[in-house]
Amino acid sequence: MLKVERIMPTAQGRLVTIPAGALLIDAAKLLSGPKLNLVVVCDESRKMVGVITRTDIVGRISHCTGGSCTMAAAQVMTREVMSCHPEDWVNDIWSIIKERGLKNIPVVDQDTRPVGVLNARDALQVLLEDVQYEEQLLRDYVMCVGYH
Repeated sequence: MLKVERIMPTAQGRLVTIPAGALLIDAAKLLSGPKLNLVVVCDESRKMVGVITRTDIVGRISHCTGGSCTMAAAQVMTREVMSCHPEDWVNDIWSIIKERGLKNIPVVDQDTRPVGVLNARDALQVLLEDVQYEEQLLRDYVMCVGYH
């Protein structure tokens, strides 16, 4: 079984944070690239207080009139966020991803400070690699490869 820490280099590359007082338009600019789907919103002590997704941005901007899109990111963010820790098992996190239909899960440390963002594809890829490795070991065992 594999832990989330195995995917941390990739997860760290997906991490983008903004302060809770940042404007919604700032979050939208961060999410305009093709690789990012989630921005982690942090308080003054860098602890996660919520997340903003592309869906949140589109939903809010579609109702903007005049200066209403200059609201704080904290007004739009999702506050109840499912997160994981580097020492969690990827299998367990994958079950949560499937059950809740999530694309991304923030990875946080013990103090709820974000350290990465785990993407569903990354989790699935590492699980597939693990299964393929186990399959190869079993095949080698059955065929007595490496045993004398």
